[in-house]
Amino acid sequence: MEECGLKALLHAFRWAILCDVNAEIAVKFTPAGSSQPAGSEDVSVHVTGGSVQWMTVLPGRGASREAPLPEFEAQARAPTAAVPTLRVLHVEDSEDDHALVLAHLHRGGLRVDATRVDSLTDFEAALNEPWDAIICDYHLPGFTGLEVLACLRVRGDVLPFVLVSGQIGEDTAVEAMRSGASDYLLKHNLARLAPALERAIEANEARRARLASDRELALSRQRLSELAQHLQTSVESERAAISREIHDDVGGSLTALKFDLAWIERRSADPQVRQRVQTALETVTHAIEASQRIMHNLRPAILDQGLVAALHWMTKRFERRSGVATAFRTSHEVLPPLPAGVALTAYRTAQEALTNIDKHARAGRVTVDLSLAHGVLSLEVADDGVGMSQGALAKARSFGIRGLHERAGTVGGWLELSSSAAAGTTLLLSVPLDGPAADSGQAGASPSATSTDPAAWG
Repeated sequence: MEECGLKALLHAFRWAILCDVNAEIAVKFTPAGSSQPAGSEDVSVHVTGGSVQWMTVLPGRGASREAPLPEFEAQARAPTAAVPTLRVLHVEDSEDDHALVLAHLHRGGLRVDATRVDSLTDFEAALNEPWDAIICDYHLPGFTGLEVLACLRVRGDVLPFVLVSGQIGEDTAVEAMRSGASDYLLKHNLARLAPALERAIEANEARRARLASDRELALSRQRLSELAQHLQTSVESERAAISREIHDDVGGSLTALKFDLAWIERRSADPQVRQRVQTALETVTHAIEASQRIMHNLRPAILDQGLVAALHWMTKRFERRSGVATAFRTSHEVLPPLPAGVALTAYRTAQEALTNIDKHARAGRVTVDLSLAHGVLSLEVADDGVGMSQGALAKARSFGIRGLHERAGTVGGWLELSSSAAAGTTLLLSVPLDGPAADSGQAGASPSATSTDPAAWG
């Protein structure tokens, strides 16, 4: 190789270093201001493994001298100093095509450590090593590039995959891209291989970052759900404890006080004393009723009689208190045993729905439907009121419906809500059941509501 000029010398250095080859570059260099061949020098530069080792300067016909080229090597390496080495797995049955691909990658400014495989077995074995990208021929002995891509996807590996072929149809190219290929190229147009590979690697890194973010988000949501479940469990446990304390301490004391006042009333002949005792008895009776109401709100003891009885009692009580016509329907007079927490979740959902109807709906009629079919327990609460706007549902501190969503999730269920000004609001809780409750979902069906009225129990 013989050229003239310092720029040509540096260009030769860069070519040799970029391609990572062993070479000896001979250059005839004529110093500036000299036009005579007698003033020229022969420069011989040796490059080994992409690194300038030494140069020999032959001034005219005199003795030679050798010197390292740190300054020239620094200039030659400057454009590629920051280029990392990419580990590329090349699925190719032709050694010549493999060399052609490497040449184009080197020409495009990429440092590549490539390994060639030509069978699916070798490809699967090679996937146990770390790779930055995969370049694959389409037509291979006994298989195609799409099969290689399918093998990669089955393993779940996320790697850039560039398909290269001498001839590939548009339909095949579209199928490859839909299957997850990063890009496809024809072998007669490999000039864009290097930029295509770089784009594929960048896109893959972005995809990995996105997948990592999605995993973190899913983990965060799971933790929030677990926290919500823990808080719900803690709240119910605290409610049960407070309810027991009210029943045992406050309720017992008030009942004892009522007996004492009744004893005084029987023993006293003074009309004024008897009147004051009667007033005190009324006050104590109201206190006992208030404690019972508080105990019921904290822990509905009616649930011990079953979910059907509890919902029937709740709707009757709601109708008496609000004056809104309320109907309760169920597919079962007696439900089979339900998994832990399901009955309480359904009860609290109905309780929250009726409370919202009383406060906001201005409804004239409410229906509560409880059914068990195909292994799914469904509770529907519907009204014919004014409905709910999307803005009301999206309010920053609207925790009622959100709390119901979280509560449904704690038992593996979900909540659906539909609302319009013309049709009112419908809330539907669905909980898939496992075990006996699911297996007996069609047993004991009844077309009408239960005839048992436990309204007197509370």
